[in-house]
Amino acid sequence: MNIGSIKQNDAGIFVGKIATLAIAMTVALREVHSANPKAPKFEVLALSASRAWVQVGALFELFSNGTGEAFLNGKIEDPSLAAPLYVSAFRQEDGSYNVVWSRPTRRRDLAAEMAPKADEGLPPLPGADETAGPATQGTEAGLGQSSAEHAFGGEPQEGGRRQRKQRGSEAADPAETADATA
Repeated sequence: MNIGSIKQNDAGIFVGKIATLAIAMTVALREVHSANPKAPKFEVLALSASRAWVQVGALFELFSNGTGEAFLNGKIEDPSLAAPLYVSAFRQEDGSYNVVWSRPTRRRDLAAEMAPKADEGLPPLPGADETAGPATQGTEAGLGQSSAEHAFGGEPQEGGRRQRKQRGSEAADPAETADATA
């Protein structure tokens, strides 16, 4: 969908407007001069409310697989935007660019791709049909088994707090402890 156009002004600078339901901005393209072949072709600058140019993105030159025709591709990103705006710019016969947006495609979930397919005809893994342990209260309802020391419905604890277990060598008779502190 076309969301704007960028034309070269009398000074040779590409300036234009991008507008959607949520965004309306004046943009300019500043050419990047770099020996790095992976560098962007243009920096995207937007005119802020205080009338200052702010860099909000970059456009890279790509070539169509079918026609070999060059076009610009990149994104506009700013903290004020909820999500980056992925754009492409296609050169027109008059030298201007039509700006279109695209929603990025999600990368396929690698874990789902690596999971064995049901139709591969593999036998089940050893132990896959065994249960993890004896059924307990609540497992029939799909609640699982509690790992708490005293699961719900078990013995009530005195005072509502968990009592500390004494270790064998540190265990002492309460009468002896009272005598030692007196």
